[in-house]
Amino acid sequence: MEVKLISYTKNPDRVCASAAFTSWKKLSTKELFEELTDREVDDFLRKVIGFGHLSVTEHASFTFSVSGISRACSHQLVRHRIASYTQQSQRYVKFKKNELEFITPRTIERNKSLYEEYKSIMEKISEFYEKLLKENIPAEDARYVIPNAATTNLTVTMNARELLHFFGLRLCERAQWEIRELAKMMLDEVKKVAPILFESAGPRCEKLGYCPEGELSCGRYPPKEKIIKQ
Repeated sequence: MEVKLISYTKNPDRVCASAAFTSWKKLSTKELFEELTDREVDDFLRKVIGFGHLSVTEHASFTFSVSGISRACSHQLVRHRIASYTQQSQRYVKFKKNELEFITPRTIERNKSLYEEYKSIMEKISEFYEKLLKENIPAEDARYVIPNAATTNLTVTMNARELLHFFGLRLCERAQWEIRELAKMMLDEVKKVAPILFESAGPRCEKLGYCPEGELSCGRYPPKEKIIKQ
């Protein structure tokens, strides 16, 4: 898996802080952007995010190059609707058998006999896929044999508010392991350029003080129901 932040709103913390101050000041956003001190930007943005007034965070957007994740992972990723995605097409991109790559879950990797069988199945799929193409089966039909384990590449763009929501859900210990790793890598990238916006980004339980997953809690925080009873 490789994740790289390839484009983003310039000075994202300052942009969002200036937008937030626009509600409170007579000055224009342009004037605020130019005149606010770094301390004012940091302090007020922290305060606004702490209040839960997250609409101002929509003014900053971030574009990622994501490669080497499985189709199983990408199908979870694109469920986050307030975002833009462009994904490698299996209709137009044709692979030779030695070019098809697959993700192997660690649970399978740790079982030597199952791992060998898994690799063998993936190799047979690759061989059969290439055979279909050689028999002039269209790539859009040959791809039907490609499993969820196959890797894919995407361009992903989200604004800061959606990223905070995404991190809240996908950094949860109950999130599937691959998309959780993806979320961690995306968070590492955005923290480099917007440290205040994503200062408190993390699983929802850390902010709430309880697990919103109820009886499905991983145990890190008690479910809300237990806290109410106490």
